[in-house]
Amino acid sequence: MNELIGRVFSFENHTFPNQSALYNRLATDGQSPKALMISCADSRIVPEHILEAQPGDLFVCRNAGNIVPPYATQNGGVTSTVEFAVMALGIRDIIVCGHSDCGAMKAVSDPTGLEKMPNVAAWLRHSQAAGQVVNEGYPDLDAKERVRAISLENVVAQIANLRTHPSVAAGIARGEIALHGWFVDIHAGQVLGLDGETGRFVQLRENQTLPVALPARQRRAADFSGTRPQAA
Repeated sequence: MNELIGRVFSFENHTFPNQSALYNRLATDGQSPKALMISCADSRIVPEHILEAQPGDLFVCRNAGNIVPPYATQNGGVTSTVEFAVMALGIRDIIVCGHSDCGAMKAVSDPTGLEKMPNVAAWLRHSQAAGQVVNEGYPDLDAKERVRAISLENVVAQIANLRTHPSVAAGIARGEIALHGWFVDIHAGQVLGLDGETGRFVQLRENQTLPVALPARQRRAADFSGTRPQAA
């Protein structure tokens, strides 16, 4: 803890003075982050480092398993964060970011010991879809491969949950919001992105088009372009 406190002094004495113009602008003008990132609370995954983001660039929500519960009337921290990001900050890109060696996904794969952590067990039920997809669709995986598969499928599942949130659904329908699914491979130092066209994760490369889970594209189920029937 003393080491962390020492870094606070370093921020006050060095970091802040060197970036005082940026902090003054943010304090005066407010924030206009470029994206919302929903990532795992794992200490090894730091969204700002992955994107080399400056203060004000990212709106970040972190929790065990980078989970987005389906929308419900009961209030929750993730739900409120998503709603504020979209409705108040006007964010148009939302990233759900998983990672390798995820403790939460290990617990989804093997829930042994969760009986002592009832709140964690309840929270991880939001990842049951990922676990079942792997149980039924990925035969003959060893333990390590199984956790990786669940981690990837969990990103897909949480994007599906994200689409149940009214603010996100409306933004998607207007063609104003794009959804991204990322996976950070800690061991390889790589970031994979979900390609919505193929359903597969591919490595993000500087000279290639960024894979997007759901591009910003107007979507309307109803068509009122034709002649409406006349009332009797």
